[in-house]
Amino acid sequence: MSNKNLHATLINWFLLICLILFWGTSFMFTAIAVETVDPVSIVFFRVLIGALVLTFVVYARGLRLPFTRISWLIFILFGVIGNLLPFFLIAWGQQSIDSGIAGMIMAIMPLITMLLAHYFVAGENLNRYKLTGFLLGISGISILLGPVFEGGPKALISGIAIFIAACCYAANSILVRRLPRFNPMVAGAGVLIAASFTMLPIWFSEQNMDVSNISLNSLASVIWLGIGPTGIATIILFVVIERAGPTFLSTINYLIPVVAFFCGVLILSEPVSSSSIVALIIILCGIALTRYRSAQIARP
Repeated sequence: MSNKNLHATLINWFLLICLILFWGTSFMFTAIAVETVDPVSIVFFRVLIGALVLTFVVYARGLRLPFTRISWLIFILFGVIGNLLPFFLIAWGQQSIDSGIAGMIMAIMPLITMLLAHYFVAGENLNRYKLTGFLLGISGISILLGPVFEGGPKALISGIAIFIAACCYAANSILVRRLPRFNPMVAGAGVLIAASFTMLPIWFSEQNMDVSNISLNSLASVIWLGIGPTGIATIILFVVIERAGPTFLSTINYLIPVVAFFCGVLILSEPVSSSSIVALIIILCGIALTRYRSAQIARP
């Protein structure tokens, strides 16, 4: 490998690690935010701050947002399914569920995407490896949610809410493949702007928050969720896809739940159980198995 290629590879891995840390730690920051900030406010300010970051980058690069009605209808659709719904469900669910558990439940997302792609994306058919991997992932989630079921109705519903959030992300990834495509950076800014305007009346109608009760840690976490995991991470996402491609990016599916789990345990002192570790291993093995066949085909 030449020095130029080595340098490019190192940069790609550095960007990927940054993306993993941004998204993997977002569950920890959400757990801190929901201590004194309601989920609706977390979602609104997260997408608003993210929109400001991305819009600044778009215009700094000399790009422009579209002004056609169909473009903004698509942005609203993506904003609701890919941002507002999952952001809210995760924040609401983490009021009752530890951040590490939430991150591991979200690991089911690529497996749900694979299942949906079988029906809605040409050439993405299921095979025995994918199907076995999906069943492994569901088994891991079942083990993971066992203790949650024992935590009462609120914990149970919270676990289901986070699972639905994973399904939203999966559905969003399928929609991205089927609907008209835009410049990725422009689309990212447009989606977050549309999400902000969609969320604004909901935030106003739900405003009963006592600002004096908001802790500095929660406030800082909300701001960081908008700047880091939403704004900067979206930019890095597009850069990684452009430089290294989506296959290289898929590595994050293995590492984000691991980062989320250990951040919860080591930083937030969340309890750890042997069943959680077993569930995490099973889920990751399921994801790996779904990629086995494609790796075999790609081998010379």
